[in-house]
This record gives sequence, structure tokens and C-alpha cells, in this order.
Amino acid sequence: MDFKNAKELLTLCQDHQLPISEIMRQREIIVGETTDESVNSRMARVLEIMKDAAFSPVKTPVKSMGGLIGGEAQKLSRHLASGKGICGNVLEKAITYAMATLETNASMGLIVASPTAGSAGIVPGLLLALQEVYDFSDEDIQKALFNTGAIGYLAMRNATVAGAVGGCQAETGVAAAMAASAATELMGGTPLQCTYAASTVLMNMLGLVCDPVGGLVEYPCQNRNASGVAIALVAAEMSLAGITQLIPLDEMITIMFTVGKKLPAELRETALGGCATAPSACESCHMCG
Repeated sequence: MDFKNAKELLTLCQDHQLPISEIMRQREIIVGETTDESVNSRMARVLEIMKDAAFSPVKTPVKSMGGLIGGEAQKLSRHLASGKGICGNVLEKAITYAMATLETNASMGLIVASPTAGSAGIVPGLLLALQEVYDFSDEDIQKALFNTGAIGYLAMRNATVAGAVGGCQAETGVAAAMAASAATELMGGTPLQCTYAASTVLMNMLGLVCDPVGGLVEYPCQNRNASGVAIALVAAEMSLAGITQLIPLDEMITIMFTVGKKLPAELRETALGGCATAPSACESCHMCG
């Protein structure tokens, strides 16, 4: 059940008539030389951590270590509850949980790096929102998480998920691609449609720089998790509607990696460019020289 690229993954799905999630789950069992029960148990624990990280700050806001974020998720939750939300239930909940997860991370709480700490809100944000709105079971979401693992694995194997190497497109971009693919499968899409959704995300987040204010994974990271969820949802919707992608996922991963390597060092997690150099940002984190 091993695969090196999306083309091989899709062939396995076709040959065995299985979704991406099950191919990845079986790969984990075989390559990890472990049992079905062990793999399922570990994924159940992943979901448990994701839920706690996404839900806790909504009820009890936490201030980040750097003091740049804290309380945003609760504000969004109250906005939705007031009936004034304009994004609709799925997206409103998704951005709330995505931002909440970054609050948990920035306050030294326990999160699941999916694929990184700085992008940890996107996958749980979208999947937990879909679970609430469409009443999916925990088992359904756990299966979807195996799908996200497959896309993340492809990005790590063939490119990067590190902001210091490929910019934020490699962090929030890959996270959103993972979420879009999983959402597509969760809502009844085919394996090919999942890869279309992931490719769409990477295309639309291509070139996104990594410019953390003060070198902290707080701002603009939290905002980008929220926007990453939105892009993932749009990509999944397009794919489920039958919109195909001219550029397949394997090629888009390569393109993302190539673009990332061309970004100057100042725009790759060094806090020497982009938002990190805004006078107001420097003043807020006391980083002005």
C-alpha cells in the first residue's frame, strides 16, 4: 500500500476500490509494522487533542506567550451566536476553531501539528465544523484524518512543509490542501476529486510568504489559518461540483516547492520581511531596534 506520489496513490485507490483514507490507514499498519487497533487508537487520540485545542479557547480565551493574540475565537463564536455572521455555519465555525487552535498553540497548549504547529488550526477547523453541521461521527472524522495524512505525506516526501524552506505556502498551504482533500472525501467525493481540491488550494496559496511578527507563531499566523480554512472549503466545493484541475497534484506540489525555494530569506520565517517589518507590528512586540 505504499506510494511515492499522488499518481501512485490514485492507482492504488482504483485497483483496490478504496478511498484515500483507507489506503493511507493500511499503509500505516503495514509500513509501521503495527496493528489495526493500534493505528485506530492513535488516530482517535489525535482527534481528541484536536477537539480540546479547538474548543477550549472558545469557552475560556487564553493569551499567547507573546501577547499578540488571544480571545479571537470567542469573539467569532459570539458573532455567530448573535445571528450576524455572514459566512454561514460551516465557514464561521471553521474559522473559529482554526483561530482557537492557534490560541492553544501560542499559549503552550497541546495541539496536533497538521502538518506544522503554525498551521495546526486548518485541518481541525474545517473537519470539526463539518462534523457539527452535518452530524458526522467521530469515526467518520478519524477516517478523514487519514486522508489528510496522505496529502501531508506527499508534500513532505516531495517538497516541504517548513516555512523556513518554502514560506507560508508550505505550511498553511499544505494544511489547507490536506483539509480540502479530506473534506472532499468526507462529503462523498472520489479520490481524484480529492487531489483536484488539494491542487486547487496550492495553486491559490502559491507564493504566500512566512513573516511572523517578532518571530513568534502568533501573528499573522492565526489570521492565515482562518483564511486557509476558507480556501480549503472553496476548493472542496469546486471539486465536488465537478470542476477539474488542469495541473495535477504532483505537479502542483513540485511547483510549490520551486516557488518556495525562490523566496528570499527575509520571507521565509526569519521575521526580516513582510508583516514582521511593519512599524506597528514591531512596536507591538517591542522588536524595534
